[in-house]
Amino acid sequence: MKAPRGTQDLLPGTVETWQYVEEKLRDISARYNYKEIRTPIFETTDLFTRSVGETTDIVQKEMFTLVKKGKDEYTLRPEGTASVVRAFVTNKLFGSPDQPTKLYYMGPMFRYERPQKGRFRQLHQYGVEAIGSSDPAVDAEVISLAYTIYKSFGLKKIKVVVNSLGDAESRNAHREALIRHFEPVQDELCQDCQTRLHQNPLRVLDCKVDRDHPSMKSAPSILDFLNEESKTYFEKVLAHLDALGVAYVVDPTLVRGLDYYTHTAFEIMSEAEGFGAITTLCGGGRYNGLVQDIGGPDMPGIGFGIGLERLILALENEGVLPALETGLDVFVVAQGGSEVEVTATRLLQLLRIEGFKADRDYLGRKFKGQFKQADRLNAKFTVILGDDEVERGSASLKVMATGEQVDVPLSAVADKIRELSEGAGQ
Repeated sequence: MKAPRGTQDLLPGTVETWQYVEEKLRDISARYNYKEIRTPIFETTDLFTRSVGETTDIVQKEMFTLVKKGKDEYTLRPEGTASVVRAFVTNKLFGSPDQPTKLYYMGPMFRYERPQKGRFRQLHQYGVEAIGSSDPAVDAEVISLAYTIYKSFGLKKIKVVVNSLGDAESRNAHREALIRHFEPVQDELCQDCQTRLHQNPLRVLDCKVDRDHPSMKSAPSILDFLNEESKTYFEKVLAHLDALGVAYVVDPTLVRGLDYYTHTAFEIMSEAEGFGAITTLCGGGRYNGLVQDIGGPDMPGIGFGIGLERLILALENEGVLPALETGLDVFVVAQGGSEVEVTATRLLQLLRIEGFKADRDYLGRKFKGQFKQADRLNAKFTVILGDDEVERGSASLKVMATGEQVDVPLSAVADKIRELSEGAGQ
């Protein structure tokens, strides 16, 4: 049997890279004062159709919806923002005096799409949400947080792209202009765009099928329809980004694929050669009406999502993944009678309690085979036990890198390993 199409098994030797990435993300989140939240992997289908948007690709084509049980229908979460905002409302976090509420999440998402390099049906995402402030400085902080993440991993070939989608008034004016622009060529567009044109024309600009159609290049820019309030807001966001030292490009064609976005939208892309056709690493934006749509008070919010598969792909592509320490501190090599076996078990447990990564042979290998196993596991030390050693109440401690070997009382093995490790700077 194989893993389901669009999924992957993360095995030892690979999962350490994921642990490295996740640990770094948690550290950076703490520096920006974002707290972790964990939400259910599935939610009511209505949550996603209301928040993400019924005309989006996610809702129309990509959701994994579970068979109805009773009157409710559930969907495996395709993205993180809707679930976090739902949890914010359900648990009345809007009542906390500490606003904005700054949260981050990390976990699997599910989208039924064609698997390809860096794209899976079960994907993993890290994201942040800052809910409760309409200060443009928060927009800049969120973008800066995403930018800092990529920079902290050593990525150099990245580009930050920003745009403003404006407020409701600005979007409505732009919407009407888009409909007038695309109606003369409507029959030349894909079936999805023909359907979207009057329902949600902004989605036409986000179409991957028609992106090379001549009408796309001449489509009305949202920046030409921003009212003074939206224009001023966007200018303040850019000023804060300048103050933070975040280099960016303003792209009026950037619209993002979800209906809940308002005002600031942004993406971070890889410009590394050989990364592939899909260069987006991260996307996000402001969603000022979403909390209210889900049943909460009228509170603004902004966030982003980072696909961990694509982050790791970018690290591999630029060659900035560090060599990760995966070996053991100690391997206990034991051969002899039952007293040796019991002593090896007792010593192994003591070493683990003392904080060492330690293991032993469980297949009855001879000394030579056990040393080979210690090498395969990259053990820094081996503790050698035989009948003679146990009778003397000692063990032979070997430094694997140098071959140096010393006799040590059993009660002092842990202390001696710590002393030799500190002396060697290990």
